[in-house]
Amino acid sequence: MLGAIPTALLFIVLVLAYQFLIQGPLSLALKERRARTDGAIEDAHKAIARAEERAAEYATKLRQARAEIFKMREQRIKQWSSERDAAVDVARKAAGVKVTQAKAALDTEAGQARQAIQASTPELASRVVRAVLPVAAGGTR
Repeated sequence: MLGAIPTALLFIVLVLAYQFLIQGPLSLALKERRARTDGAIEDAHKAIARAEERAAEYATKLRQARAEIFKMREQRIKQWSSERDAAVDVARKAAGVKVTQAKAALDTEAGQARQAIQASTPELASRVVRAVLPVAAGGTR
């Protein structure tokens, strides 16, 4: 049994040496690695959260920009419509003036034609009388 004591002592020394020389530093390295990995995972989650926030901000800004562009487009369309309506009103007024002038010119010409007809009425009447009355009644042909 005395031969087993040095073996037992050697086993105990080996176990203690294993604890201090291999398992202790290995456990520390594994803890460190786990801490670094957890830290990297947390950092990755934070980066993902920041990226999602930025994406949400960009989406909001994009929606606002689109709304602003749509609003500006609507304003331009309204402006163009009002300009077109103003041009149409000017054209209508000009056409109305031309129509009024044309009516006045026609009325003037009609008045002149009436006066010419009235001025030639006695001559036309005498021609009609000469044409209708026979020569024997005193008319000459």
